Amino acid sequence: MTTPTPDRSGYQPVENRTRQIYWEYFGQGEREVVVMLNGVAMATPGWYRNLPELTPTYDVLLYDYLGQGRSSQVDEPYHIDRFADYLVAILDRLAIERVHAVGVSYGGFIGAELGRLHQDRLHTLTLSGILLTRETQFQMYQDLSLRFYTSPDPAFAIYTHYMYEKIFGEAFASRLYGDKLERMRQGFFESYHGKEYCLVRLTEAQNPFFARIAADPDLYRGIQTPVLILTGEQDRAIPPWQQAKLLGILPHARQILLPGSGHMTYMERPDIFWPSVRAFFAAKSVG
Repeated sequence: MTTPTPDRSGYQPVENRTRQIYWEYFGQGEREVVVMLNGVAMATPGWYRNLPELTPTYDVLLYDYLGQGRSSQVDEPYHIDRFADYLVAILDRLAIERVHAVGVSYGGFIGAELGRLHQDRLHTLTLSGILLTRETQFQMYQDLSLRFYTSPDPAFAIYTHYMYEKIFGEAFASRLYGDKLERMRQGFFESYHGKEYCLVRLTEAQNPFFARIAADPDLYRGIQTPVLILTGEQDRAIPPWQQAKLLGILPHARQILLPGSGHMTYMERPDIFWPSVRAFFAAKSVG
C-alpha cells in the first residue's frame, strides 16, 4: 500500500504551549470533515488503510493524543477531556466549524467528551466499543493492563499476546493467526517497549473520566448530537450488554450489532462498519 500524504499537517501547541499535538488533514477544505479518534495504542498512520472508505466524499482529520505518535510523549498525567479540547483547538486553527467524529475503543471516550463539552462542533458522533457506566469487569481489565505495563520484562511482551487474544472476534483472529498476528504484536511491542509510561498515562486518564460518571450518572444525557453505536457481537473487552446501556443514556442514539466482530469493529467488519457510518453522515440522523 502506498503511504498517503496529508495535504496539510502540523503541531498544535497546548498546555500553555509546553506540549505539541500532531495533526494531519486530508482534503482541500471544501467538504464536510470526518475526524477519526485514535485507540489507546494507535497513531495517525493506523488510519491510513481506511482513508479510501472516506476520502472520495469527505475530508479527513487525524491527530495524536499526548503519549502517541508524533505528539509530545511526556510522563505526566493525561486527561481525556483535554484530548477533546485539543481537537477543538485544531478545528479552530483550520477554520472547521463542525465534524463527524468517529471513536472506536479509547477514541470513543474522547468522542463522548466531545459530545459533552463541544456538541456545537459536531454533525454526528459514532461510538464503538465503549461504555458510559461504571462496570467492575472493565475496571478489572484496566487494572490488569496497568500491572502488565508497570511490571518488569517479560510481562509487557506477554501482555502483547494477551491483548490481541482479547480484542478480536473468532473469525478475524483465525484469519490473522500466525505470521500476520505476530507482525502486529511485534509492531505494538516495538512501538511502546521502553515507553510503557505512555500507555500507563493514557490508561490512568480513564480514572477521572469514570469518576465523573460515578459522581453524576446523568453527565451525558444532555448530548443532543445524533449518535450511532456500532457494537461487535463478540466483543469481550466491552461486551454488547454493556454497550447497550448507552441507549438509555444518549437521547438520540441507535445501535447496530456487527455479527462475528470483536472489539475492533472497523477492522473486523468493514463491510458493515464503513457503509453504516457513511449513511449516517449523509443522513445526520439515526431515524
